[in-house]
Amino acid sequence: MVSMKKIGIIGGLSAESTIEYYKILIKEYNKRKGGKSSPLLIIDSLDLEEAVNLMSNSDWDGVFNIIFQSAKNLEHAGAEVIIIATNTIHKVFERLQKKIKTPMISILDVTAEAAKSKNLKKIGLLGTVFTMQSDFFQKAFQRYDLEIIVPNQEDQKLVNEVIFKELTFHIIKPESKRGYLEVIGRLQQEGAEGVILGCTEIPLLIKQEDSPIPVFDTTTLHAMAALEYAMK
Repeated sequence: MVSMKKIGIIGGLSAESTIEYYKILIKEYNKRKGGKSSPLLIIDSLDLEEAVNLMSNSDWDGVFNIIFQSAKNLEHAGAEVIIIATNTIHKVFERLQKKIKTPMISILDVTAEAAKSKNLKKIGLLGTVFTMQSDFFQKAFQRYDLEIIVPNQEDQKLVNEVIFKELTFHIIKPESKRGYLEVIGRLQQEGAEGVILGCTEIPLLIKQEDSPIPVFDTTTLHAMAALEYAMK
């Protein structure tokens, strides 16, 4: 008898990070339960091209509509907790949570809690341009008395291009890693005591051992928080 709540994942944004969530959840659950145990999961995989086009046109109502429909699909399939397996779409998280009955776990809160636990004050944020140029991370982290800083425009362009041209296709280049580490170094010079890997593909490229300051792997933090909730 499996004693856990069924986890619903709004995925495909990108597929590569959704695969990482799936692997983390399965591996950790099996580690805890042993044998052939695997967790109860449902994935509703969306079209990244459609989502990016909507975001590029600042059509956040359109983004909300496809995410809301995905959440309803998961509810109908029996999900008892829902996560959005990407950072950028958390711009509509609070709006979505108010519209559906199923509990949701925010990638913003679990990351802020992790940063707070290390007694940090100022944290750098890497992500898509949609994430770095929005304020939803800042607003969420202000509730924890944490300050978010982002790279300069040139560095934002580099970070974003690597995400969409490489990482979403699982292309890992040493020169891209070097570029990211240079960006992290500049954020550190501006006072960042840690850095958020605020796109769920970035942990494919950057690991803690690469960075001179603490990194917050939002993919792992989010997946583990969902599992903790589901197994309570």
